[in-house]
Amino acid sequence: MADASVPSPGTPHEVLAGLGDLTRRVRAAQRGAWFPLLLLGVLTLGGILVSRFTFKVETVPCPATAPAAGTGCTQVTQVTQGSPVYWPIGLALAYAATAFFYIRRSRNRGVGTPVRPYILTGIALVGLVTATEIWSIRQGMPQPGAPIDFWGLHLDPASGVTAFLHRLTGNATAVGLPLLVLAWVERSRTLLLLTAVYLAIELVPLTTGWAGIPFTSHWSAVPRYGVPGVLLLLGALGFALAELSRQRDVS
Repeated sequence: MADASVPSPGTPHEVLAGLGDLTRRVRAAQRGAWFPLLLLGVLTLGGILVSRFTFKVETVPCPATAPAAGTGCTQVTQVTQGSPVYWPIGLALAYAATAFFYIRRSRNRGVGTPVRPYILTGIALVGLVTATEIWSIRQGMPQPGAPIDFWGLHLDPASGVTAFLHRLTGNATAVGLPLLVLAWVERSRTLLLLTAVYLAIELVPLTTGWAGIPFTSHWSAVPRYGVPGVLLLLGALGFALAELSRQRDVS
């Protein structure tokens, strides 16, 4: 009986190269960062409208402190804006829609989805930020100069640490940290860089002065939400164009 020829499986180097190429293809098929970036960008820009229509200016007496009394202060202007339910509900819906998007994509393309850590981290941090907000205002809006209750810690409102914690326990935690997880699960250095820029914007205070908008304006939230919102939308556009380019190359 003649010996049948068996095709050579290739050298170990060729096998490893093939596996590496397959891994890159699978990761490319799993990626879809443009969608959560789009949702988060729209949600952030929507915060401008929410702040605009919930804007309220009040004149309240100066706090009974020695410095205020020494300057002859009799009243201060206090600005309140924003809805306590907009961000928790909006972020929860955004993370739910992202989970649906990735699961549907994985089924259509026949590959797994690594999005679960991102979704779970996002929902957990949204719950933590919401609980912190409820804790801080459970006794009503603090008066000017009054200590801010942060999980039992009475912090000086004029302190830099207090201002940093306020920025940290906002979108920096509820949006930025989950994006770091998404950059990790998608092995995307570009998304990591985008998230680092986003966190820098959120953690460094952007005053309204550079935009020429006074803090008593109904549109005073434009610098606060406009800059990170546009950044997220530009990131979504960039990732979407990159994905279209990859699809053209494959076809």
